[in-house]
Amino acid sequence: MGYSRAVQMGNHLEISGTVATDENGVVGKGDFYTQTRFIIQKIEKVLQQADFTLADVVRTRMFVTDISQWEEVGKAHGEFFSNIKPATSMIEVSALIDPDYLIEIEVTAIRSETITK
Repeated sequence: MGYSRAVQMGNHLEISGTVATDENGVVGKGDFYTQTRFIIQKIEKVLQQADFTLADVVRTRMFVTDISQWEEVGKAHGEFFSNIKPATSMIEVSALIDPDYLIEIEVTAIRSETITK
């Protein structure tokens, strides 16, 4: 398909759309809260592999198949980001690539530059 899971340029990291799937298939079928938590944990691992943390996240984009479930999505998102407070969008879409995917999340992270004196 020609895409990268994550692209880093200097202190900037963009993480592609991430869904609730693992080696066994879809995680949390029918459950927006569970899928959201799983996705953010999956994103956190990608961040760590690039020497970033959740605290470096400045933007999340959440694509949901049912906007009426915003509270479940928001609850899970808040468990990770309530103190970080990245800019966030939640957009309802008609479908994702698999009907069992309820949410897909993209992330932008910018790592602070450390100044050494």
